[in-house]
Parts: sequence; structure tokens; C-alpha cells
Amino acid sequence: QVQLVESGGGLVQPGGSLRLSCAASGSIFSINAVGWYRQAPGKQRELVATITSGGSTNYADSVKGRCTISRDYAKNTVYLQMNSLKPEDTAVYYCNVNQVVVGTSRFVDYWGKGTLVTVSA
Repeated sequence: QVQLVESGGGLVQPGGSLRLSCAASGSIFSINAVGWYRQAPGKQRELVATITSGGSTNYADSVKGRCTISRDYAKNTVYLQMNSLKPEDTAVYYCNVNQVVVGTSRFVDYWGKGTLVTVSA
């Protein structure tokens, strides 16, 4: 089992910045990728950014150039730096870990409880 705790959300004005953190604990091994997803009211959860075990990153088109995902192995923490925030970035942001099930070719996903980001004047 992997436990994930997000932090760093809050209210920010348009054009502002936030850094989200996701602290992982538990059985942290055989990680395929970690990422951030978000869900706005009335909408489906969508990918924001991911980073693989090899360091490859992937971003949603809507956040490219404005967001950066990074990780600190020593702290078992993943970050999402968000700049030039827009009202449409308002959502609950969830941390995700995609882990290989040991001895198989299957994967399992773990999710945090989310942190709310509100972009408003």
C-alpha cells in the first residue's frame, strides 16, 4: 500500500503561483510513474502532469509552459509548480502513483484525497 498526502492548495489570484506537494509513504517501490490530476466541479478528472521512473515528463496541453512536475527521492515527495494561474485551473488536484504489482505485468493506482486550488480575483 502507498499513502499519499497532498498539500499546498489554496486561493490565489489570476496570474499567481502555487506549489503543490505530495508526500508518499508506505510500500514505495516499483513505481512506474507519479503524477498530478485535477477535477473541476461538474467535470471528469483529467491529467495535469506525470513523471516516470526514468524522468520523462508529460503535461496536458492546457498547462504546458505554466506547470512543472518534479520529485525529491530523498523526501519521497512530488511537486507541481504552477505559474500564471487562470480561473480555469480551479479544481481539486490529486496526486497519483502508478505502481507495478510485484511479480506481474499489472499496475495499480494509488490516489491522495486531493487539495483544492481556487483561482479567483
